[in-house]
Amino acid sequence: MAAIVRLSSVCRRGVKPLFYQGTLLARPLVVPHNYQEQPHQLTARIHASQALNAGSGSKAASLHWTGERVVSILLLALGPAAYFSPCPVVDYSLAAALTLHGHWGIGQILTDYVHGDAKIKMTNAGLFVLSTVTFAGLCYFNYNDVGLCKAIALLWSK
Repeated sequence: MAAIVRLSSVCRRGVKPLFYQGTLLARPLVVPHNYQEQPHQLTARIHASQALNAGSGSKAASLHWTGERVVSILLLALGPAAYFSPCPVVDYSLAAALTLHGHWGIGQILTDYVHGDAKIKMTNAGLFVLSTVTFAGLCYFNYNDVGLCKAIALLWSK
């Protein structure tokens, strides 16, 4: 049951509505049970990585998350170790941890923003090449130059 009310009859004498002069204002006083507005369904494709879909019953995602946290904590521990005792073991550990941390981080960005099978394969291949070149370059620098720890100390000393 709905009531149609003339706006001018609601207003007191001498007060005129600004926008609705002489128009009808239809407001339902009671909404019948059979009239319910259906919200507009917004549909969007949600892309999920294939690795998460494939291992729905396994612990792969949980182990990956735990591995990411271990590498992050390892990087926090390698900072003071690199400062107080720079040695080749710390240099190579830092190279491996930085490369792995960067690989996983960029991989998550690519998972979020790259869609389409061909594009995903190309970006994953590019990410593996980038990570391999990064690790090889850091190992080359550690072997043939002063190493990461001493290089950072030299940068900070000047």
